[in-house]
Amino acid sequence: MKLEFVRFKLSDTQRKITGVLQIIAGVALLLSFISPLVGIIATGGLTIQMFLGFMVRLKIKDSIILSLPSFVFMILNGYLFVHFLAIYS
Repeated sequence: MKLEFVRFKLSDTQRKITGVLQIIAGVALLLSFISPLVGIIATGGLTIQMFLGFMVRLKIKDSIILSLPSFVFMILNGYLFVHFLAIYS
């Protein structure tokens, strides 16, 4: 994973922040069964993070196959974000 961040031209600090945010969002998704508001925040954050990951892959000119996972996870988290918004409303 460290080599991927080097390839993306991202710093060690950015790698650590990304990891911490993903772990926090994963735990928050588990807590979303108790509170939809937590789900909104977690899925919103993950959607943004996956969008940025997809943009980085486009910037470094990765192939469609390599870029596809971040795009799919962005769409999935976006769907969950809208779903949690509907529940919370």
